[in-house]
Amino acid sequence: MKKNVSGMRYCGRDFTEAEINLIRDIISSDPKLNRQKISKLVCEALNWYKRDGGLKDMSCRVAMLRMQDDGLIKLPPPVGRNGNGKINRLRSAACEPKLTMTIPVDSFKELQFELVKERQDSYLWNEYIDRYHYLRFKPLPGAQLRYFVKLKEEIVALFGFGAAAWKTAPRDHLIGWSKEQREKNIHLVVNNARFLILPWISSHNLASRILSMVTKCLSYDWNNRYCYQPVLLESFVENGKFIGTCYKASNWIYVGQTKGLGKVYWGRKENLPKKDIYLYPLKKNFKQLLCS
Repeated sequence: MKKNVSGMRYCGRDFTEAEINLIRDIISSDPKLNRQKISKLVCEALNWYKRDGGLKDMSCRVAMLRMQDDGLIKLPPPVGRNGNGKINRLRSAACEPKLTMTIPVDSFKELQFELVKERQDSYLWNEYIDRYHYLRFKPLPGAQLRYFVKLKEEIVALFGFGAAAWKTAPRDHLIGWSKEQREKNIHLVVNNARFLILPWISSHNLASRILSMVTKCLSYDWNNRYCYQPVLLESFVENGKFIGTCYKASNWIYVGQTKGLGKVYWGRKENLPKKDIYLYPLKKNFKQLLCS
């Protein structure tokens, strides 16, 4: 279990071997501690706070799950129906496939964006993504917003926005920021981690239209929840599976492609599919703001 972990990065934070040992000590200090309590104790011990002063316990929980996957720590069994960040795989009738629904273009103006706030809505969003998105559901690390797109109370699409990739060469080259500027301002970049139009929804140009619509409400909603406004959106489109037509049609900027190289842990290399990188500036002077 105790491997060399110098310089390991999870959820945008580097963890030293001493810090991993500290997390192990907190876990073993009391067998009655659950994962939620452990994450809060870890955040307090490591001085890991959000910009609004709150603990980054959700990022910490995701980081610890990944540490456990990599064999660094052993968490207690999950408590509660949602498995402390892992989706309840029991399926509900609410997410069963429905009859094909065609949305005419003149109905686009009636589409509404509803933030996921309540626990039951969170379960619903998770299940839809897990059932119908090719990447399935995984907890989003860090600051995040999730949306239902509805037409007359009928869910037609879902969005998930979360923490940006820590570094990716095409994006960073376009921005032109230094390592120090990136570390300071990476929170101002938000990743479009999930975008799903439900498979029974049929409509020409719906994807590009709702992509354009969500960019108009995201800054306001993000500021309401986290007390700051992001200045740039990013999205990764898997090459060979999708061609990014809706991103191009809604004025996202193609900046290049990932190398398909995952992390290397103790000689084990994780190969990832190559992805096209698209950016959408939320402010015209985004480069100046990110390089400040």
